[in-house]
Amino acid sequence: MGKEKLDQAFRAVKAQGDKAFVPYIMAGDGGLDQLDEQLAFLEEAGATVVELGIAFSDPVADGPTIQEAGLRARANGVSLTAVLEKLKESKERRNIPIVLMTYINPIHAYGVEAFAKSCQEAGVDGLIIPDLPLEEEGIIVPALQQHDIALIRLAALTSTKERLADIAQRTEGFLYAVTVTGTTGARSSFQEHLGEHLASLQQQCEAPVLAGFGVSTPDHVKALTKHCDGVVVGSRIVDSLHKGDRDTIRELIEAAKQ
Repeated sequence: MGKEKLDQAFRAVKAQGDKAFVPYIMAGDGGLDQLDEQLAFLEEAGATVVELGIAFSDPVADGPTIQEAGLRARANGVSLTAVLEKLKESKERRNIPIVLMTYINPIHAYGVEAFAKSCQEAGVDGLIIPDLPLEEEGIIVPALQQHDIALIRLAALTSTKERLADIAQRTEGFLYAVTVTGTTGARSSFQEHLGEHLASLQQQCEAPVLAGFGVSTPDHVKALTKHCDGVVVGSRIVDSLHKGDRDTIRELIEAAKQ
């Protein structure tokens, strides 16, 4: 299904008059045997799409909470290959779209064409690659297109207007609007003109615009979704899953319902 599965998920949320909620979890945090149940819980709780992180030794976009989750996953022997195999096993039991978040080095090590093929076989619908700039996308885009995998671009606050316009036009699945300068992690507030920034991205982008990085409370979710199509929440989800606090996750997802 790939790109169309993502599009259908966002259309369904919009038809209900709600905003999209994309939780980020670290694959294998708590053991890879927990992944199926975690995905089933998030789907049942009302998540639109799940962003599934792959533990990596040099996670340049990840804040402390997600780095620690990656260390726990790596201690459990979790690898990109193991995650893809696990997703392939559960593909027929899973309805919610899956977006993998990984870095370019593990993809190179796996082999670009083999990786894209394995993603399709595993039922992966999209990819987020934080350290892949527009200028270097050619190394992977043809393989992703062949296997119907969406490449979700990130729009940074520090990018020029011209670059943001290019990113907005190229993105597939959704546009990931980074709400802070720096790495992921819970924060208490956002920049004063963030609403205008998100509204501007919406005007330039045919795909849904989702705000992420630092989104950690129901109030954050409600405030940001006034200006865009939904949110991505990572560190707070990862921390809550690790602590067994699923009520907090439900509250965050509920906050995206208008």
